[in-house]
Amino acid sequence: MGIPSNRVRAGMARERGRAVLLLAVLLCGCNLAPRYHRPTLPNTPATFREAGIWTPARPADTVQRGAWWSVMGDEVLDRLEDRIEHGSPQLAAAVARYDQARALVRRARADFFPQIDATASAQHERALFPATGNYYEYHDYESGGTVSWEPDIWGRIRNLVRAARASAQASATDLASIRLSLEGELGDDYFQLRGLDARISLLQKTIAAYSAALDLTTKRFVGGAANELDVGRARTQLTTTQSQLEQQLADRALAEHAIAVLIGEQPSTFSIPPADGLPPVPLIPITAPAHLLERRPDVASAERHMAAANARIGVARAAFFPNITLGATGGSETTTSMLASAGSGVWAFGPALATLAIFDGGRRFANLALTHAQYAQAAASYRQTALTAFREVEDQLALLNHLADAATRQEEGVVAATRTDHLAGVQYREGAVDYLQVVIAQTAALQAREDLITVNTRRLMSGIDLVRAMGGDWGDHAGLKGK
Repeated sequence: MGIPSNRVRAGMARERGRAVLLLAVLLCGCNLAPRYHRPTLPNTPATFREAGIWTPARPADTVQRGAWWSVMGDEVLDRLEDRIEHGSPQLAAAVARYDQARALVRRARADFFPQIDATASAQHERALFPATGNYYEYHDYESGGTVSWEPDIWGRIRNLVRAARASAQASATDLASIRLSLEGELGDDYFQLRGLDARISLLQKTIAAYSAALDLTTKRFVGGAANELDVGRARTQLTTTQSQLEQQLADRALAEHAIAVLIGEQPSTFSIPPADGLPPVPLIPITAPAHLLERRPDVASAERHMAAANARIGVARAAFFPNITLGATGGSETTTSMLASAGSGVWAFGPALATLAIFDGGRRFANLALTHAQYAQAAASYRQTALTAFREVEDQLALLNHLADAATRQEEGVVAATRTDHLAGVQYREGAVDYLQVVIAQTAALQAREDLITVNTRRLMSGIDLVRAMGGDWGDHAGLKGK
């Protein structure tokens, strides 16, 4: 039997290569990851328990979310929220993390394609002939290249890409969650500042009234109609209120500084003009509980982390099987000298079976157990995130509706306290009561008004927190204003 010629050997190598390539293509459909199903939560209620008149159910989940804060109907807040997108350092850092996740997806996807490397070299050599003592000089040129490709037989690369893609999607929802959190924090700070504005305005008016009362009491003391004790009480009432005003001004400065940092401004150059009072509390429409799981960015992020963990199980399973790499090399070498020139070429193509560990001390089994445990952790985290989302919505619904009732009662208290304050002043001027009764009535009236501001400020902040807990805006509901 004769030795096959070079042409025959080359043909046999090509046939083997085609057979290996065909086998790889046929096996590339194998996927060792478990079939993934989007998780569902049992016993999801049809409506929220704490919904009420101030939170009517007007679902519009198909509407794209946008400037959700516009439901509050405050133009200054609208302008501030628009500045977060381009000014917030925290949001910029979150965008950078999302870009990193997208880059990791592209890097994982690159393993689907062959890797091509090229090499080249040029050398000048000088050799000595001992017999003659002469030197021999020549040039040596080499060039070549290699092509290698790992067919994704066991789905390892596909699952790596799936895991990276799911992680990138989770990063995108994390970005949305951070954006929503920053927008909500700005809304809370803004209405806290407006509540301070309302208190400052109230205290300024109260100080003016107390100053007038002190002047009246002083005149009555000079005229003998009042005693020095009444003057002392009036002065104490005035100075105490002035001290409260300074504290409120300090708190306002801190709130203003917090807003400046959120939108990326220097606190020393940023200011918000004061307002006389609080804006009206809007009606906040709510959606169905089942849609909350689709709207909340943190819930969506937890679900994507589950998908990534599921794909990594497939990667861990693929480690138990060998990897087949198809490779090809080729190149040429040319040697030239003063006497002669010679060249040669070389090529090769065929499969190379990667080394498969027979014994690794249980490393692969441990890694598989790790991925299963990571999936279980991701599933538990998803359930916890979803339950927290339901709780946060119920919390804000309870606050909004009960605080609305509290505001109604408090308004009645303000009316009664104002009437009492007026009557005490009339009776004091007529000499029917001493100034202690006036002080008591004034203190009660001021406290009632401050409590009303506190309740309404909490209502506005709860409105912001409810929209944030629901995952953002439902559309344009700026016309839904409360009284």
